[in-house]
Amino acid sequence: MSTVLAYTSPAIGHLFPLVPLLLELKARGHDVHLRTLPSQVAAMRALGFHAAPVDQRLLDLEHQDYLAKSVRTALASSVDTFTSRARLDAPDFKAAMDDVGPDLLLLDINAWGAGTVAESSGLPWATVSPFIPPLESKGTPPFGPGLAPMSGPLGRARDAVVRRLVIAAVEKVMMPGINGMRADASGGRLPPLRTADAFFRRAPLMLLTTAEPFEYAHPDWGPEVRMIGALPWEPAEERPAWLDAFDKPAVLVTTSSEYQADEKLVRTALQGLAEEPFTVVATLPASGSEGIGSVPANARVERFIPHGPVLERAAVAVTHGGMGATQKALAKGVPVVVVPFGRDQNEVAARVVAADAGVRLRPAKLTPESLRAAVREAIGKADGARRVAAGYVAAGGAAAGVDALEGLLPAWHKGQAGAAQ
Repeated sequence: MSTVLAYTSPAIGHLFPLVPLLLELKARGHDVHLRTLPSQVAAMRALGFHAAPVDQRLLDLEHQDYLAKSVRTALASSVDTFTSRARLDAPDFKAAMDDVGPDLLLLDINAWGAGTVAESSGLPWATVSPFIPPLESKGTPPFGPGLAPMSGPLGRARDAVVRRLVIAAVEKVMMPGINGMRADASGGRLPPLRTADAFFRRAPLMLLTTAEPFEYAHPDWGPEVRMIGALPWEPAEERPAWLDAFDKPAVLVTTSSEYQADEKLVRTALQGLAEEPFTVVATLPASGSEGIGSVPANARVERFIPHGPVLERAAVAVTHGGMGATQKALAKGVPVVVVPFGRDQNEVAARVVAADAGVRLRPAKLTPESLRAAVREAIGKADGARRVAAGYVAAGGAAAGVDALEGLLPAWHKGQAGAAQ
């Protein structure tokens, strides 16, 4: 048995995809310790993990990227938030290491300071990315704008220009702060890095919770990046009784678990689908329903409910483009309408379109009429959604992820060899 210490950034959209990996580790006899959102500690302890809260001050550093006026400034704002959090999660994670004495470290990719401590520790470690990581790959557009892949000389020229205008500009802003944080967190032991790609690739293993055909093919990423499929875990709660009172197919409408001023998506869906033959179920985990206005007779608005029971009877899901919500729908074979408000959401929307598993609708064109039309169009994309769901299953899920994690453990290898003799 090995002792595993896991650490998440302060968002349920980053905790929930990690849980299946932790459950699989526990089932195989590993001792699992977790540092995560204070509000989720009791639930994680109920699953059998040794759970404790992350530094409360991390929750106070909220994203401001939704105030940005361009992709580049939004990325720069996110970098500033993550760098500020890193200066808190580095000592927080180091204290957890001192307390637990782990054999293996498993980190949310957005816990930048904790990752730096892990990098300098000499212990086996891995990151988990519940979103599309900004890694370079031949034939894949630069991360951020959500461009569709374009082959040939024209595509290469376009990608080179966008990379210079967006990625290189953001790296110019982000890398000094990252390298300063790395120097502080490691006591000066780690060398500076030049690119974002190098920063995100520094772990010996990255587990990416998606798979083809939703994600593009990346033969040049190498074995250290493992796509294991979507891990759509959610808390076990009693099925809402009110759901059974509706007798029509559902449309699930979701917004971000980290605030980004996307309430407009729910308001528009309620208006646009009020007369449609659907039950509309909307969740606003980061803001609640204040300011949403009147709720039509065919709709229900909640701050948070497990999406699984709704998706079981859903015709379409309307999402903000977060990987968790979008992939949870696709894993059930439910097509999606994606309205990307920022962050990685443009990239998610581009992949939905490329996989023919749904429809992309830009926020600037979001109206009750356009959303209604997009929902009707998305219903015809169910075959694409089912292909994506099959791809997730084929990738192996949590079992494949833990196989890769155990491959990092010399002690585990030794024990396996002894058992075979």
